[in-house]
Amino acid sequence: MSVLDELYREIILKHYQSPKNFGVLPQATKTAGGMNPSCGDQVEVMVRLEGDTIADIRFQGQGCAISTASASLMTELVKGKKVAEALELSKKFQAMVVEGAPPDPALGDLLALQGVAKLPARAKCATLAWHALEEALR
Repeated sequence: MSVLDELYREIILKHYQSPKNFGVLPQATKTAGGMNPSCGDQVEVMVRLEGDTIADIRFQGQGCAISTASASLMTELVKGKKVAEALELSKKFQAMVVEGAPPDPALGDLLALQGVAKLPARAKCATLAWHALEEALR
């Protein structure tokens, strides 16, 4: 295993075992959820908008390591971003894990999930929270 693979594995495990922004957001102004029926992953994304800025974001649910890590990393990345910027990051992330597009440095630690593109069945796990975020922001 390469050093980069090991680093990515550590990032995914860290966010799976101790997810960031996990729990209920009582002051949420937007909420959306999703479920992956093929594996049972489920997520609810709660967002508090101040104008067109994501002032706070949380998620809850249950899922595999990829699903949970993706949701955790997503909340860390989009918190404080403008809605349009968060939606653009969602496009970049989904292009990377679904289409195998070159990773964009703007995705930060989410680059740890770029290997999902080689496992099409896991792409739904990685994108579940992102689809819920998009729904909440629209």
